[in-house]
Amino acid sequence: MTNFSTIYKLILVAVICFIEGSSSSLVLECWFVQDKAGRGGGLTGATSQEKSLLHIQADAHGLSSESRPAPSDINPDRVYFITDPAATLRHRSLNPPRGSIQKPRCEINPFLPQPSTLKWVAALTDSALSPVYLQADWFSTTFQGLNKQLGISTITRAPTGSKEHDVILSVTTKTVSVQSRLGEPVLLDCGFWANPSSPLSGSGFAVEWRYQFRGHGRLVLAYDGKTDRMADAQEEGAMLDFQALHEKGNASLTLPEAKVRHSGTYICTVFLPYLLVQVAVELEIVEPPSLSIHPSPLPLVAPGQTLTVQCEASGFAPLSLELSWEFKGADGKSRTLGSGSATGHRQAWDSTYSQSTRLEIDTSKLDLGRGGEVTCVAVHPGGTRRASTTLSVIGFSTPSVEDSMAMVGVALVLYGLIKFVSWTFTSSGSDEADKPDKKEK
Repeated sequence: MTNFSTIYKLILVAVICFIEGSSSSLVLECWFVQDKAGRGGGLTGATSQEKSLLHIQADAHGLSSESRPAPSDINPDRVYFITDPAATLRHRSLNPPRGSIQKPRCEINPFLPQPSTLKWVAALTDSALSPVYLQADWFSTTFQGLNKQLGISTITRAPTGSKEHDVILSVTTKTVSVQSRLGEPVLLDCGFWANPSSPLSGSGFAVEWRYQFRGHGRLVLAYDGKTDRMADAQEEGAMLDFQALHEKGNASLTLPEAKVRHSGTYICTVFLPYLLVQVAVELEIVEPPSLSIHPSPLPLVAPGQTLTVQCEASGFAPLSLELSWEFKGADGKSRTLGSGSATGHRQAWDSTYSQSTRLEIDTSKLDLGRGGEVTCVAVHPGGTRRASTTLSVIGFSTPSVEDSMAMVGVALVLYGLIKFVSWTFTSSGSDEADKPDKKEK
């Protein structure tokens, strides 16, 4: 009976803790950014930035602006209470441990709902009249989790003058930063959730992916979800999973074969009538170099001679590359030989790069002993690569300890052999000289 009572108490405590944990709100520090107004009522082009606070909860029960005093360093008008039924904003990357130095990024901006003129979005707002529902306070908020684990953008709505907002549309990516090798398929994650209680969520949606790199951009693809039509696709092979898009809000983009030109920023934008939310995904194609050494094998070299060796690094991306040389002697010790004379970068047909470095080995200045291993080292964001070849020095002037001992041994053997032969001939000569004497006797 005692064991049963103990188990029951433990279960009750766990349930209470779960309820309290699920009902407690997540508190996030955020920056409220908006354009400054000039004296005449127009915008000055400058922006103002204020510290703000967000209380986020999955439901509105117990979420009251009156019961939550604002911290002393935050304007009470910049404390907001967000209801997020999908619990998208309660991800662990947005909730660091207490005392953590790293904090998630958050920015709030005022948002003005308006119809879009894009042809794949215009069908969402066929009516010329704006609904009364739009007459409210709208905010656009962007979040980035710790270590770029998550990126979220939301559109929230509150009755005019209220600080209690509801998430109407949220777009999420779990691939804020992606790296891929050449030729591999790439998945750029993007998912969205539309609040079913909003009258805007039942009027269809549209999805757009755009590419940007160094000030230039292009449309990757666009899809009109209301008419179920691919409005435009300018990237060959780019695909959406239309079934997952309609059933789960999965708007992820798939590139079947990564190429160097795919490196850049991809923007996933989801449209509802009068609303749009977007998240950005950084894609970097990283391909390490292939190395080759010429000539290979290296010719034999004598002391005092100069040998030129070249290392070619090819097929790499991005551009960053450091080339250097190393030498490992017969004694196992390694040393650097410098970077040599490097050429400029050359770009191939597939937009990968190549570069070479030339090293002159002057055996009159470098003590290479009997030779060893010459290695070309390439340091690249995709990893470090090495290529080696053997260098043999003939007629070197400084013998090793082993060679010296061997030479001494050979000398001793030769000396013994010479002494033995000399003694043999000497004995034979004395015997021959004694024979006439014996005959005479």
